[in-house]
Amino acid sequence: MEKPLKYAVFGSGSWATAIVKMLCENLEEVGWYMRSAYTKEHLIKEQHNPSYLSSVEFKIEQLKLSNDINDMANYADVLIFVIPSAFMHSELEKLTADVSNKIIVSAVKGIIPESGLLVGEHFHDIYNIPFENIAVIAGPCHAEEVALERLSYLTISCADSEKAQEIADKFSSNYIKTKISDDVIGTEYAVMLKNIYAIAAGIAHGLGYGDNFQSVLMSNAIREMKRFIKKTHKMKRNINNSAYLGDLLVTGYSLFSRNRMFGNMIGKGYTVKSAQMEMSMIAEGYYATKSAFLINEKNKKKTKIPIIDAVYAVLYEGKDPKKTFKKLADKLD
Repeated sequence: MEKPLKYAVFGSGSWATAIVKMLCENLEEVGWYMRSAYTKEHLIKEQHNPSYLSSVEFKIEQLKLSNDINDMANYADVLIFVIPSAFMHSELEKLTADVSNKIIVSAVKGIIPESGLLVGEHFHDIYNIPFENIAVIAGPCHAEEVALERLSYLTISCADSEKAQEIADKFSSNYIKTKISDDVIGTEYAVMLKNIYAIAAGIAHGLGYGDNFQSVLMSNAIREMKRFIKKTHKMKRNINNSAYLGDLLVTGYSLFSRNRMFGNMIGKGYTVKSAQMEMSMIAEGYYATKSAFLINEKNKKKTKIPIIDAVYAVLYEGKDPKKTFKKLADKLD
């Protein structure tokens, strides 16, 4: 009988906490790396994360906690990274353990700014991880609904279908349904792009646009997403599947969506800096907007991405949201 794989989660935010909760449904022990010694000590004492999803209680004997990234990388066979993309590079700089034979799972919703690569590509190029050992977790799934044990869906993408199924089985429970896919790059781009479109939805809401406009915006967003992903990674995929369209819709419409919340504040007149300061959580779409814009700029033949262009103009060029979205509205159909 093969020895069961050990799993570890890297990160301590709401999505990381939700992932640990899901894994605890099926595993006797789950590794959990967090940078903060305070968070670790609080968890040991109070059985919950002090900062995120504090209603979720853990059995401490089920967790292997560490503030040492190398200790956790050596412990586990499957390393699930849930660190915001803006901080991934600085965290990975601490990594000296050999991870070349590990299975790397990205639950990061963005591109690593320093390398300009998707998380999977970054691990392949920098750490020599073969592509068949790289997986991606996609939704539609909000951490807050996992905490409430509301029925949610996950897609696990990996070039190796057996590994994808192994990981999917560890997430499955009476409130989590899973499916597998081989579109690793496409789902990872979709996870990144949907946050940009959620910011656009939030800006529109903050400006006073109604549901009719939002539906047109989301309709155009899924087509824009399809064009962008096809340009960067051409393969047969159904963009209407839940990993693409479903995840886009929940991120664009849900009150739990931090990217929509961030955009809403921008639409209401907050500066980017003041909106970031007021939010206690990272809006990944802010960083994703710049990454997506720059990727498209590098293409010899640019893809038509009016929504991303509009969000970039507002967030990075200081353009007036009202005027920018008025121009965007004329480009949508």
